[in-house]
Amino acid sequence: MVRVTTSDRRSVLRAGAGLVAGGAFAAACSPFKSPSGAVAPHAPASASASPGPAAPTRAPKAPARPLAAPAPRAFPRQPAQISHGPSGRSRVALTFHGQGEPSVARALLGEAERHGARVTVLAVGSWLDEHPGLARRILDGGHDLGNHTQRHLDINAMPEAEAAAEITGCAERLRRLTGSIGTWFRPSRATRASPLVATLARRAGYPHVLSYDVDSLDFTSPGAAAVARNILGGIRDGSVVSLHFGYADTVAALPAVLDELDRRGLRAVTTTELIG
Repeated sequence: MVRVTTSDRRSVLRAGAGLVAGGAFAAACSPFKSPSGAVAPHAPASASASPGPAAPTRAPKAPARPLAAPAPRAFPRQPAQISHGPSGRSRVALTFHGQGEPSVARALLGEAERHGARVTVLAVGSWLDEHPGLARRILDGGHDLGNHTQRHLDINAMPEAEAAAEITGCAERLRRLTGSIGTWFRPSRATRASPLVATLARRAGYPHVLSYDVDSLDFTSPGAAAVARNILGGIRDGSVVSLHFGYADTVAALPAVLDELDRRGLRAVTTTELIG
């Protein structure tokens, strides 16, 4: 049984200092099950959000010193949509949907680094517009940085032109900030990409779509102990875990999760390391 200690709870209080209650955290992007068991996308970040044409936004300026960011890679032995890495190598990938309060994101990155872990961040383009410095922070920490669409809407439900713009819009922001479109693409508000979205991602330069086989359900705010149980109950060699920036429970759960992974001899690495 995983225990989340008082010190863990204190860490989240410190990490979340300054957040505004009731509106601090971004909407999650994993699907949820209805009482009938059907899978459905969760509510948008804003009740007024719609999959209509994007309002014009100002793309972030390119950094004065471009980063040597890695580009996407094709893995010939892997499927078009990857949800699990090779087993038998005692490695796992913790992947974070990149959106939410920057202080929480920095707390999660710092906690991972203190444990010697490297993670994968799939960033939302509009989040990068607001917080462009986080792209450098992620890469400087040795983590993977990828594309999670521009506006974080239900991309599988969009017409082709609009879905393509969601992918290329975020890719362009990543290129401006890092010199690369990022190492991975993950669809927003879906576990897997539709065939159309997978095709559009390939056209944009992403050979694979990144899915996952373990869902932390941290976006439901079930408490830190439940987040840890959800991860540790399903994780095994080669697992890809879905987590989110922007949730206090995730910050509080991460130390216990990483300690238990160490005890099991599982190393948290970037998805590129896991698959490569």
